[in-house]
Amino acid sequence: MVKKTVYGIIIGVISAAAAIALWQCGLLERFEARTWDLRVQKLSRPSRLTDSIRLIFIDQASLDWVNKEMAYRWPWPRSLYQPIMAYCKRQGAKVVAFDILFTEPSSYGVEDDQNFVSALTNAPPFVAALFIGRESGNATNWPANVQSFRFEASGLAGWLRSFGPKAHIILPKASFPISELTTNAALLGNVEAMADPDAIYRRIKPFVVFDGRAVPSLGIAAWLAASTNQSVFFSEESVRIGGRRIKLDRRGAAVINFRGPSGTHKRISAASVIQSELKLQAGEIPPAKDMPSLKDCYVFVGCNAPGLLDNRPTPVGRNYPGMEIHATVLDDLLIRDFMRDVPAGPAGTLAVGLAIFWGIIILIGRSARDNVIAILLSLPLPAGICVLAYLRGYWMPFMLPETATVFALSSAVLFNYATEGRQKRFIRNAFKQYLSGAVIEELVKHPERLTLGGEQRTLSIFFSDLQGFTGISEGLNPQELTSLLNEYLTAMTDIIQEEGGTVDKYEGDAIIAFWNAPLPQEDHAGCAVRAALRCQAQLAKMRPELHQRIGKDLFMRIGINTGPVVVGNMGSHNRFNYTILGDAANLASRLEGINKQFGTYTIVSETTFQGMGNAFAARELGLVAVVGRKTPVRIFEPMTHEEWNARRLALEQFSQALKAFYAGQFKEALSSFEKIQDREKASAAYAARCMQLMAAPPSKWEGVWVAGEK
Repeated sequence: MVKKTVYGIIIGVISAAAAIALWQCGLLERFEARTWDLRVQKLSRPSRLTDSIRLIFIDQASLDWVNKEMAYRWPWPRSLYQPIMAYCKRQGAKVVAFDILFTEPSSYGVEDDQNFVSALTNAPPFVAALFIGRESGNATNWPANVQSFRFEASGLAGWLRSFGPKAHIILPKASFPISELTTNAALLGNVEAMADPDAIYRRIKPFVVFDGRAVPSLGIAAWLAASTNQSVFFSEESVRIGGRRIKLDRRGAAVINFRGPSGTHKRISAASVIQSELKLQAGEIPPAKDMPSLKDCYVFVGCNAPGLLDNRPTPVGRNYPGMEIHATVLDDLLIRDFMRDVPAGPAGTLAVGLAIFWGIIILIGRSARDNVIAILLSLPLPAGICVLAYLRGYWMPFMLPETATVFALSSAVLFNYATEGRQKRFIRNAFKQYLSGAVIEELVKHPERLTLGGEQRTLSIFFSDLQGFTGISEGLNPQELTSLLNEYLTAMTDIIQEEGGTVDKYEGDAIIAFWNAPLPQEDHAGCAVRAALRCQAQLAKMRPELHQRIGKDLFMRIGINTGPVVVGNMGSHNRFNYTILGDAANLASRLEGINKQFGTYTIVSETTFQGMGNAFAARELGLVAVVGRKTPVRIFEPMTHEEWNARRLALEQFSQALKAFYAGQFKEALSSFEKIQDREKASAAYAARCMQLMAAPPSKWEGVWVAGEK
């Protein structure tokens, strides 16, 4: 029983790791999105404040009535919106938001625009639409004649730094309404909404930034225009609007909590509103007495006629008017229940827990009947958990725990029918690709030193990559590329194995290796650093000859971190990989990429620096917050003592400048960095960062270099 439990845990961990890998690679996203749409369709319900939102639609009936009675075709003269605004005022609406762009003067003349503007002076607060995007728009700067927004915003600079460029929070182009409208509008609201990769609209960015100004989406702007508390506070993962907190994803978007299919928010035909107001102004009885009241309501005016092309695909319908998206956003803000993504940690923990549980249950089952019952119970369980999470306001990934469960069930069933090979043969087959023959024979003699299936251990992890290799490979034919890679990887692998390292895998030109597994190594951090410096020296020797062959110089970036990871054989019994999983490995990968920002080629973490002792010299490079980690890490550039002595003066000047940078003395730091930036690329990088910080001083300085990319 104990042995099967252990095997069940191993199977569960491997199954969950495989599912998490698929999830992290994005291979489950398309299926996950479909399951989310199904949840929304089945579980979405109106909120208690849904009835406080009204939609005045320019529908096909309105277009037909205006054409018949007034002989106007679309676009209408803007004087036709005058009775709509007057009716909203008469009814006591809180705010009127137009989901219609008025970016050009009226084709009916200046007087038409003036009539529209005059209607706004004696009407509820008016929100005008503008469009901000990446490709469309005729403005690249905020027009001088357009007023700034009337709300108090704080924390914007830090908020923007928390997102990478792929988030597209800062957008370069905009289309503004005519100046007459911007002068009289309470706020401007962005009507652009960005779809998910499958072209379905599930999320909204409450704010985007154009020319340094935070611009709310139309639904958010409607609330701000009607509210007395117009404060907006931006923080790393959320935005607070008048005390209402909206949780954001890594792209600065919020998950929309849809209230039902199109039509959930009460609609009124624009033709009915115009007729009613004209009748009332003439002292007559309006034709539609049973129209919904607008008293204390948020009113949106927009289009849903088929020919006006404002329908968007959403989880609740493939022809959902864009105005209803903004109305739903306002609904979510009013009721304070935007959906929230379940963080990766809890989602991964659930997948691991289910995989381990069902892996153990299958292995300890006494009969096929027990296994069938377990399978029938296990497969619907993730769906039930996701439904409960939805009802609590969370998007819990379904495909991750379901895939982990399926993998665990399949692996456990196969394991029950598999036969075990001899231990020595297993060890030789498992490690012949990664270890030297001497190490394998030592494992064969002492198999108790190896825990098969996975164990947590502190390793020194090595990630390397060739600088600009994609461009280099494009200039080579397949035979030349294969020959180059084989020669390079052989040279580097020989050094790694000579230093006692285990090669995890090759990913193109990248090498992943680690020390202190499968056999323990007392000086694993020093061995990893020695291997890195030897690899750099060997590549330097090879560089002239390689340059003659390919016409370019090869440079390698290396990142090393020492920390706890799960290490072991992961896969099936017939096809597996001795590999590592864990945050410490992810950090090593990030450190390799950080070299690009500092102009260095080898970076180690503080734990590796402490572990390598006095075997090598090193200079402190900084305190860095890498992508995907909240806690900053102190990083170092290792080197031989001979190199340190040769560069001593510049390195000591760099150290003093770095102290000033940590203290927030950017002017002094800049002066020191500039003196040595011609000799030290890291100094040039810091000089540029100092100028950025002097131009936009941070509200809270902790000495951390925030990495904007991996």
